[in-house]
Amino acid sequence: MSAIKQPKGIVVAGLSGGAGKSVAAVGLAAALVRRGIQLTTFKKGPDYIDAGWLSMAAGSPCYNLDPYLMSSQALLENFIRHGSGSEMVLIEGNRGLYDGVDPDGTYSTAGLAVELGLPVLLVVNCTKTTRTVAAMVLGCKNLDPRVNICGVVLNQVGTARHEKLVREAVERYAGVPVVGAFPRLPDVFPQRHLGVTPCQEHGEAHAAVAALADAAEKYLDIEAVLALAQSSAIDMTALTEEPKRAGDLVRIGVIRDAAFQFYYPENLEALSREGAELVEINALTDQELPAIDGLYIGGGFPETNARYLADNSTFRSSLKERVEAGLPVYAECGGLIYLGESIELTGEVFPMVGLFPVRFGLEKRPQAHGYTVLTADGNNPFYPLGTEIRGHEFRYSRILEWVGRAEDLALAMTRGVGFSDRRDGLVYKNVLALYTHVHAVGAPQWAGALVAKARAWRQDH
Repeated sequence: MSAIKQPKGIVVAGLSGGAGKSVAAVGLAAALVRRGIQLTTFKKGPDYIDAGWLSMAAGSPCYNLDPYLMSSQALLENFIRHGSGSEMVLIEGNRGLYDGVDPDGTYSTAGLAVELGLPVLLVVNCTKTTRTVAAMVLGCKNLDPRVNICGVVLNQVGTARHEKLVREAVERYAGVPVVGAFPRLPDVFPQRHLGVTPCQEHGEAHAAVAALADAAEKYLDIEAVLALAQSSAIDMTALTEEPKRAGDLVRIGVIRDAAFQFYYPENLEALSREGAELVEINALTDQELPAIDGLYIGGGFPETNARYLADNSTFRSSLKERVEAGLPVYAECGGLIYLGESIELTGEVFPMVGLFPVRFGLEKRPQAHGYTVLTADGNNPFYPLGTEIRGHEFRYSRILEWVGRAEDLALAMTRGVGFSDRRDGLVYKNVLALYTHVHAVGAPQWAGALVAKARAWRQDH
């Protein structure tokens, strides 16, 4: 581990989803890196897309802090492990500042800020409002006095007069400094299903990040933001780095391309700590699966790349052959779809690997969205019976046809939608494919189980 530092930090939060916190957070991160500040970014909650943009802005991985998926101790250890070598940490919240899973705001961005002892920079959309912004900021300030709202960023201001009215009202009545005001900017983050387009699929992603950095330097008082940042209340020396597990390295493939891009950095790091050498694979262009001992297929957008996946028949065939030989495979969401029979889009059917007898389609509205809680009550390659797993699901796909029975699925859902009848987890030989995504910090048994299965398979072969 690098030299221990007690970095300063700040949480960028909004009054709601769509308030503009990603514009402020990504722009601020990129502007800080331009100044030579050693920055680590975090995204609160289960999120791949915003985290991808923050990672691009910071030029380093963006990690996740999720108080629902992770125990308090595991969350703090993740924060320390990745933040301790930095000069500053920047955390982007999710949804509204106080939004949680219940009326008490449990697992909210505000609660995370309090737990970490960090101040909040509140982003407010000012469309068609002036003095009322002060009332909203004042309400957020008074709802929980433990939350330190240190500054306000105005977003979507219309004119110089509009900005002046809102700024004066907020500072006079809420007593919180306004440290920036963004005008109505061009749409930097184009939307599609699942929200913002991932940076990996945005043709001008680097230019977009540079434009946001320019906007932050123009419309934010960066020096004021730096002055408002505070050192975390968390002791950054409180973690002993985990050693890598003893034993021969095993090669675990990770399909990572335009179709499959949803991977938490912590998941990949956890596999490495358990003794895996990670091998990146491209299902769109590679002709066949390389020599590996296990395979991890994450989520993503197989539907936007369906034709390319279907056309690469040699790769699909090689994957199926390895599965028949017993290769351990863990697949999530998009990976589950890829292992199915086909996906149908606007009347056209695209063949997938054909491992499971499932035909998928795509809807215009989400078919599942939120946290999941599962219990392993059926035989599967990775989770012992009785294991409880917390994860999340967010999908627009649905099952058009499935030749199977819900009771044969390996995991029972106590929260979430799952694959069928509140169950999840298709199993075939050493394959487990499910809609739920897991985060290694919140599911510490996951990485060790995958590596152990890969090591056993390697010894047998």
